[in-house]
Amino acid sequence: MTRRVQLEWVLLLVVGLCACGKPATYRYDVDAAVYHKFSGDLAMGHVTKLVGFGPRPAGSSALETSRKYIEARLSSLGWETQRQTFESETPASDKVTLVNLRARYTPKPVADLWERPYKVLIGSHYDTKLYEDNEFPGANDSGSSTGALIEIARVLVEPPSVAQVCELVFFDGEEAFGKNITDVDGLYGSRYFAKQLRKEEASQHPEHGIILDMIGDRNLNVGVPVDSPRGLYKKLLKAANDLGYGEYFGMHNSGIIDDHVPLNEIGIPTIDIIDLDFQPWHTAGDTLDQVSSDSLRIVGSTTLLLIEKYLLGDD
Repeated sequence: MTRRVQLEWVLLLVVGLCACGKPATYRYDVDAAVYHKFSGDLAMGHVTKLVGFGPRPAGSSALETSRKYIEARLSSLGWETQRQTFESETPASDKVTLVNLRARYTPKPVADLWERPYKVLIGSHYDTKLYEDNEFPGANDSGSSTGALIEIARVLVEPPSVAQVCELVFFDGEEAFGKNITDVDGLYGSRYFAKQLRKEEASQHPEHGIILDMIGDRNLNVGVPVDSPRGLYKKLLKAANDLGYGEYFGMHNSGIIDDHVPLNEIGIPTIDIIDLDFQPWHTAGDTLDQVSSDSLRIVGSTTLLLIEKYLLGDD
């Protein structure tokens, strides 16, 4: 086969994929990889900004301020955002309005952006726990993962071929209004998102999901839930070991109820990257001094390498 014929076959393949509405093909190239560009300092800057808005429980004005901040940051990077707004009854009130914030990237505006299939969902909740008796800053929970996801958005667009096959989702209402998450309290945003996704054709579902939560602890000790998809867990460990961060990642001794659960329930293999070994969890002590830019960098760069090399690449 001549080189000209080979090129013609490649062109036909690309055109065929585009016509079918399938995501662009991606090949991992170590020289073009961008995982190392994740900045813990920039991520920490976003965490600081979010904490400065005050407690951010679902339905609060501070959470709306957070939404506008996230939208502005993503828009400046070329991401198009969409608010997925819905109402839900809660134990604390008759109804509360919640908003999942979705983001997709395209180099130029396209009419069918939100109908196009994509490969990887990367999510974080951005609300904080509601307490009547104390001011809950939520620096680590959920400031750390939200700040990291904004920084991931910055890094992903440097190779548009990666950003174009990802969707970012900032989930509202992960925190329960009561003491603990139950079947009817908590995970409001991810449950609603999964419910809407279930209505779509399977071809519209992402192939993989990654949830980030509480990843800024100075004494970083990520323990993914024991019921996590084994294939994703092994790939996460490979990415961590590639970067020399293996000591910070392991498996929790039990399942964890978090935003990955509704996605796994509808058949999307989703891993929860979370450090639940955090002493100030759900206390007024969850302050900025408990969050480390180094921890954000370790988790952020590992997550990006997981996506670039082991989810989208050939390994």
